Amino acid sequence: MTGKKLQRQMQQEMIDKKIFNQVKEYAFDYADKALERNVYPTDEAIKKLHIFDEQLPDNIGDPLGIIEVLHKYGSSSTVTQIGGRYFGLVNGGVIPTALAVKWLNDFWDQNTPLFVTSPITSKLEAVVESWLKQLFNLPESTVAGFVSGTSMAILCGLAAARFRIYQRLNWDINSKGFINAPKVRIVAGQHAHATVLKAVALLGFGKDNIEWVDVDSEGRMILDKIPELDENTILVLQAGNVNSGSFDYFNEICDKAQKTNTWIHIDGAFGLWAAGSENLKYLTSGIEKADSWSVDGHKTLNTPYDCGILMCKDKEALVSALQATGSYIVYGENRDGMLYTPEMSRRARAVELWATMKYLGRQGIDELVYGLHERAKQFAEGLSENGFKILNEVVFNQVLVACDSDSETEETLKNLQELRECWCGGSQWFNKKVIRISVCSWATTEEDVTRSVLSFVKARNQVEKK
Repeated sequence: MTGKKLQRQMQQEMIDKKIFNQVKEYAFDYADKALERNVYPTDEAIKKLHIFDEQLPDNIGDPLGIIEVLHKYGSSSTVTQIGGRYFGLVNGGVIPTALAVKWLNDFWDQNTPLFVTSPITSKLEAVVESWLKQLFNLPESTVAGFVSGTSMAILCGLAAARFRIYQRLNWDINSKGFINAPKVRIVAGQHAHATVLKAVALLGFGKDNIEWVDVDSEGRMILDKIPELDENTILVLQAGNVNSGSFDYFNEICDKAQKTNTWIHIDGAFGLWAAGSENLKYLTSGIEKADSWSVDGHKTLNTPYDCGILMCKDKEALVSALQATGSYIVYGENRDGMLYTPEMSRRARAVELWATMKYLGRQGIDELVYGLHERAKQFAEGLSENGFKILNEVVFNQVLVACDSDSETEETLKNLQELRECWCGGSQWFNKKVIRISVCSWATTEEDVTRSVLSFVKARNQVEKK
């Protein structure tokens, strides 16, 4: 096929829309079964994935055939996150309105570094930035960068901190690098998320140089254990411990840090959204005193993947750390999103974030966030009534569960996963094996939790029978 024939073929595919109508049917078929199907794919479905083991084809393929194979073998091998009984990683569901907007957004296929490459994305990013400041009660100077997830958001926040601190030290870190550079300190709690360590390593600070602070029984940083701080220090706090869901004491710690002009970053991947709930916002009291914040939309807020957000009140530091230059880059008076992200080419993820926040509004965000907490409390109460041990104070959406011994906990988890009625992951909590429940999906109902508790009981009974 010549280039012109291929071009004509693809033009026709866009015009007649057969492949898009077929995808719509498959998508609806998947959605119809999502709330009741097994949460984790069966062994048989996973084995059938060998169908994809093939050499790169020589010829142009059949579009309908490609889509059919993907649905037939791929859909059955997915983890059903859009249902109500997935409690593994802190993965949210997806708001239907946002999913529909994602389809439209995919057709737009916008690249979003500059206003001139996508005016609509630039406008919606500016609007969402304003809404986030209102919801989290952040300083008016705060700007937002829309990235893939909290991993990248933390990297951006610490990069801004690095720039600002070295500028204070009269050191151009962008030009000179770390050779002969003054020392910058990193202080974090013992339960800091792995993404914090990753960012510290990628930015050249070195994980071995982190000054670790002891935590209490819920994983919160102990105020009296924080070392003396100074203006050459980056302090990383946590809104939502990835295991217990606990929140650091922001007011007290930030007050101490601000006295020395320490840069404060709050990792709030899923927990920062507690600020949107009237009953839970006490957990985030004081977050406005920080310098930068990282949060995911695709966790608690249930936007489609990928949707990470970095917010920073020091615009100059963030832009100076991330800005790229080139003769072809046309910055203008409107928002140019690449100033606040490491990437130049990136999809218009803020469109789906806008749709989610537009749909939910303050009331919906409140109901969504607090509803996750209510289901987590129901989970903890139901399991406790059935003889399981709950090892954390359920302040948000996380529940830590254990049996009488580590071996019984591990075997129960294995059986639970094989039953596929719900899905949870394992973790360690102060050297004890635990089953970790993360309630993150709007779709999780009281009935889903009741069914899941019964599955826990069945899984443990199988261990006892052995």
